[in-house]
Amino acid sequence: MSLSPLMALAALGLISILCQWTAFRLKVPAILPLLLVGLLLGPGLGVLQPDPLLGDLLFPIVSLAVAVILFEGSLTLRFADLEGQDRLITLMVTLGMFITFVLASVSAYYLLDLSPGLSALLGALVVVTGPTVIAPLLRSVRLKGKLATVLHWEGILIDPIGALLAVLVYEFISVRQGLAIEHALVAFGLTVATGVLAGALSGFLLAQALKKRFFPRYLETIAVLTLMLAAFAISNELMHESGLLTVTVMGVWLANTKGLDLEPIIEFKETLSILLISALFLLLAARLSPDDIALIDGAALLWLGVLVLVARPLAVMVCAFGTDLSLKERWMIGWIAPRGIVAAAVSSLFALKLSKLDMPGTERLVPLVFLVIIATVVMQSLMTPPLARWLGLRAPPRNGFLIFGANPLARAVAAALDRYEIPVVLSDTNWDSLRQARMQDLSVYYGNPTSEHADATLDLSLVDRLLVLAPYHRLNAEVAYHYQDRFGAEKVYRLPEPRGDKSPRRRRSERHQSLFDEDAYFATLSSMVAKGAQVKATKLSDSFGWEDYRNKQGKEGVPMFAFDPQRKLRVFTAQAPFEPGPGWEILALVPPENGN
Repeated sequence: MSLSPLMALAALGLISILCQWTAFRLKVPAILPLLLVGLLLGPGLGVLQPDPLLGDLLFPIVSLAVAVILFEGSLTLRFADLEGQDRLITLMVTLGMFITFVLASVSAYYLLDLSPGLSALLGALVVVTGPTVIAPLLRSVRLKGKLATVLHWEGILIDPIGALLAVLVYEFISVRQGLAIEHALVAFGLTVATGVLAGALSGFLLAQALKKRFFPRYLETIAVLTLMLAAFAISNELMHESGLLTVTVMGVWLANTKGLDLEPIIEFKETLSILLISALFLLLAARLSPDDIALIDGAALLWLGVLVLVARPLAVMVCAFGTDLSLKERWMIGWIAPRGIVAAAVSSLFALKLSKLDMPGTERLVPLVFLVIIATVVMQSLMTPPLARWLGLRAPPRNGFLIFGANPLARAVAAALDRYEIPVVLSDTNWDSLRQARMQDLSVYYGNPTSEHADATLDLSLVDRLLVLAPYHRLNAEVAYHYQDRFGAEKVYRLPEPRGDKSPRRRRSERHQSLFDEDAYFATLSSMVAKGAQVKATKLSDSFGWEDYRNKQGKEGVPMFAFDPQRKLRVFTAQAPFEPGPGWEILALVPPENGN
């Protein structure tokens, strides 16, 4: 059975969204249902047949999609982030990656009977983990200490670095075909030089255009995308196969140019990537045939065992030498390394390209990479939670807050909670506000907390509630609804909109719990803070109860939080009032004259 091209393309979009939704509900990386459904529709049922469907357009579509993926990943590679991270993370994305690459390549050469070039390319493809597979796993496992931080940053930083390694290895073996070694080295050097120079020049020119506001604001994101694709195509025309290196260097250049606001561009590409990547992986998995799957034999499983049980743990042990990580923590980090998007996309692209060179063994490249992806995602998703419990590395129960906003009001609330050792993370798109929060030693995230970048990098392992304390009316609703799906509606709190406001945003805000009181508007509370109001604590007793407290504070104070006798924190809301009793401790925003 086969579908018409129109129905096939429409079904592709619908199935992509369904797979993304399933991954969200099951708290698993989206790549897993996408690949499994692709295998079912392609080699399983024969319903989706990418080659007849797209014909000669298949190769250009995959090439452009991979260019977008690599460019987006390189936009997050800031050298300052790498330098500012722990020594262990730096070693893992350099020395650790090299150890994994060598062991994976050598074992592939001896176990899989591949040529040295293909073995090296396979080894380069499987060194990359990536945030899209790490983040969902860490959300479900919740490791304690710095383990989650190390794995988060490794996935972010190794994504573009590992992709660059794979591109370099591929370009060397592609120019090596049919050439003497000295000619191959010259051709490789020209390819790398073209990619680096074209990427640097394109990045520089685009950065200058963005700085000088050459494009109107509404055209910036689409201009960056189209110019990146143009640079990719032109570079390939100048020097065969240099385009992927060009877009990687171009993204790194933009990421490290001071004064550029890349957040809207990254957000646009994240939105584009959801549909683009989803459709891409369905197509790539559907291209596999039963004969390809039959190539997975005992030798392939043995090579997988070397990669997962030898190469990764050894790399972590070497990199962690001299650190304060315990042996249990090193084993846990050595176990967690699921492969994801970059490995699948780049391997499929290279397989398409190498098939034109008639290189023996090329047909085994994609099935082997897909084996690694599916096996690592499934095994580590299933086995990591019980392993973390057995090793005693699970994080304590969540009781913290994500606070959207870093203005003086939000900072006052965060500082008060932090004094009681309640985990707090402040998020804002205003860097000056976040800078002041950092000076108060508060945890911060710069950017939109609903972005894919936030999903991958924002550490919420100790957070299970959201406080919206920002003046951004439209974005407030977006953030609230985003985290309602993650935390639950009962754990999302927003300041109320003024009663005279009849706009849709007030009706949207009424669907969430109104923070503190029905009259606790942002302007009102911010004005109190500006006049010197502070968050103060008061202990209730048998002789000084809740009514006494309210009479003393009058209507000028705003109760915000309360600790019950078991030290459980409650949030005051208009929708769910409660009456504290003796032994409770009240945190309220009170004017200076009432704070004595």
